[in-house]
Amino acid sequence: MNADYMPPLMFGGLVVFLLIGFPVAFSLAAVGLFFGFISIELGFFTTDYLGVLPLRVFGTLSNDLLLSIPFFTLMGAILERCGLAEDLLEGTGQLFGKIPGGLAYAVILVGAVLGAITGTVAASVIAMGMISLPIMIKYGYDMRIATGVIAASGTITQLIPPSLVLIVLGDQLGRSVGDMYAGAIGPSILQIVLFILFIMGVSIFAPHKVPPLPDEALGTRGWPLIWRVAKGMVPSIVLIFLVLGTIFMGLATPTEAGAMGAVGAVILAIANGRYTWALLREAMGNTMRITAMVIFILLGATVFSLVFQGVDGSIWLEHILSGLPGGQIGFLIFVNIFVFFLAFFLDFFEIAFIIVPLLAPVAAKLGIDLVWFGVLLCINLQTSFMHPPFGFALFYLRGIAPKTVLSRDIYWGAIPWLVLQVVLVGVVILWPESVTYWIDKGTGVDPSTVRIEVPMPDTGEEEPPPFNFR
Repeated sequence: MNADYMPPLMFGGLVVFLLIGFPVAFSLAAVGLFFGFISIELGFFTTDYLGVLPLRVFGTLSNDLLLSIPFFTLMGAILERCGLAEDLLEGTGQLFGKIPGGLAYAVILVGAVLGAITGTVAASVIAMGMISLPIMIKYGYDMRIATGVIAASGTITQLIPPSLVLIVLGDQLGRSVGDMYAGAIGPSILQIVLFILFIMGVSIFAPHKVPPLPDEALGTRGWPLIWRVAKGMVPSIVLIFLVLGTIFMGLATPTEAGAMGAVGAVILAIANGRYTWALLREAMGNTMRITAMVIFILLGATVFSLVFQGVDGSIWLEHILSGLPGGQIGFLIFVNIFVFFLAFFLDFFEIAFIIVPLLAPVAAKLGIDLVWFGVLLCINLQTSFMHPPFGFALFYLRGIAPKTVLSRDIYWGAIPWLVLQVVLVGVVILWPESVTYWIDKGTGVDPSTVRIEVPMPDTGEEEPPPFNFR
């Protein structure tokens, strides 16, 4: 058998395993080892090549950057239960409730704030759904608008730092998490603006779908309301600075910032009177499950990618993708369509660990900035939470929504927001400065060209001959 057939056969074997329903982590490892043994038998590489696998596994487990994942997950799990979301949503909802679409605006803004302090979609969608959805239903919001804005605002978490997706993408692309976070600032703002403009359009052309709240629903206004909003907002801003500000200022690594964020979340829970040992134990259990899932997928992807590289899979993939018409734009359009459809079937972690390492070398060869490429993929991966029928954000919302909310309303309600996310992908492709503008350009000096010459003191003596090391 020719080695050229091995890469497509490996992809085909992985697809078969996934269609059967076998867990992704074990599918990756099984396919990798199976084709690895076949490749040794056929002489494509030797057993010594697979001998580096333990070293790669050890390198993965000792990666300090990946340690930030459990810290940020723990922070989000604690904040999900400490009552901060309730204070933010109720106060902001009353603040904007007097205008058409006011409650939807509040959900979008609070979703952005929660995204910046929790980093988890589940926490945002569940908290906002439990608080806002009954109020929206009670006061006449269109069901599809209500469910759609809650699910979509929760997925902003995937793009706004300290997103776990950006951490994983930075690791897989070989770029710093600080640059990935900085690059995501512009698209995050654009996404929030697109969502707000959509609600604004609905409030202008179909105001009956997003009515203002009546006076009895607004409660006490004036200074007590402003104080209530500030009480929820100020601690959030402090925690955001503690986590993100220290990274951008170079005072802490993502792992250290995640640890500070976890401590800050505990302090907020204590301040809100919600902290209990049961809360901490439940949050730690949730963190353990997510971290174990990520590590097993990463280890399986390590096995798969090692064998795939051994049979020149990267050359095969590069030959296919670099030959696409349209150069950079053609490559980006193809990749984003490919990832968009993969997101119907695969989790964002699975796509990041399986597909991104294969695409990165091709993107680099085409001269694409890998931070821009990573942020672009992160925007696209948001859609994996909104795809009917498998979007997790829709599942979370279905789980906490009243029985009067029909599943078809949740699915149809997600479509306009899914379109807005795809629009943002197009905007970032056509306007790369929306990402690169926020990244520190450095001094612009190539360190390899720097020469430091130390002047020798004039002693009046003849310069000694150079050493001969032969």
